[in-house]
Amino acid sequence: MKRTWRRLAPALAALILALALCPAALAAELEKATAIPAPPSVYPAEVRESEENGVHRIEKVYYLTRRDDPTAIPAGDFDREGRTYTLPDVLKNDQSETDSKEHIEVVTVESSTDNMSEIIQQLEPALEVTTEDGFSGVLAPDYPDVKVEAAGYKTSSRTVTASRSYPNLSDADASLIPKTISDGGRTLTLADVQWQEAGGYYNASATYSGTATGKYATGYHVTVEYKGEVTRTRSDSVIYTAVFVSHGETQIGKDDAGTGGADLTESGGAGKAVLLIPLAALLGAAGFGGWKLTKYYKNKKRGYV
Repeated sequence: MKRTWRRLAPALAALILALALCPAALAAELEKATAIPAPPSVYPAEVRESEENGVHRIEKVYYLTRRDDPTAIPAGDFDREGRTYTLPDVLKNDQSETDSKEHIEVVTVESSTDNMSEIIQQLEPALEVTTEDGFSGVLAPDYPDVKVEAAGYKTSSRTVTASRSYPNLSDADASLIPKTISDGGRTLTLADVQWQEAGGYYNASATYSGTATGKYATGYHVTVEYKGEVTRTRSDSVIYTAVFVSHGETQIGKDDAGTGGADLTESGGAGKAVLLIPLAALLGAAGFGGWKLTKYYKNKKRGYV
């Protein structure tokens, strides 16, 4: 029996070690599988420590920009020199500075009409601009100063007519009818004559025709001034100070034998029970039933082994 125990002792020691490591390995795998990706961390540019009335204080100073995410600042508890520090406050100091000035942007658009109410409907109600020297802002149109000019002209022509009556003529003779007339500032030429006899006289109905010309705009140039304030950022630095304060001493535990060994579990005895149960099951599977193990210890006590 003693030889059997010596042969199996190394194997049992390896099994016990494997069982001791199993919970930690399983916990690590579970934590890895369920971990949520953390935002990229930032690092402090300055760390200050102070103490007042027994309360220790650590301030971590971060220099960020407006574009940086302040949630990347580490906010978890940590231990230092036997004390646990917690974050109650984060202080923000906006160091950004801006310049401003009035700005006018002249915009020209094309329109098919010179009707102002229709033109206003076509204009953008706001204009975002960025100047060459780095100023930016939103401008509004100055409607009273909108200027409208014809983009070009074309000439058009049309035929116009006019009628004249000439009564009581002695004869139906076209020479008695004027060959041209003036109508609306235009000179028209005789085109046709209709005769009618009445009581020995003749009545003439003459038709005159001519060409009227004119010009019209082919389109319109609309010039509008957009006005407003534009700004430029000279510095976009933001200082964040994470203030940590201590709230107790960190205790370093020892085992019952006073050897300073660390407990492998967070809950002490409960963690040891987790190891004992699989160990008994494994011993049974290896051929060491509970009754054989008990018998071995009894024989050893009596001196039989």
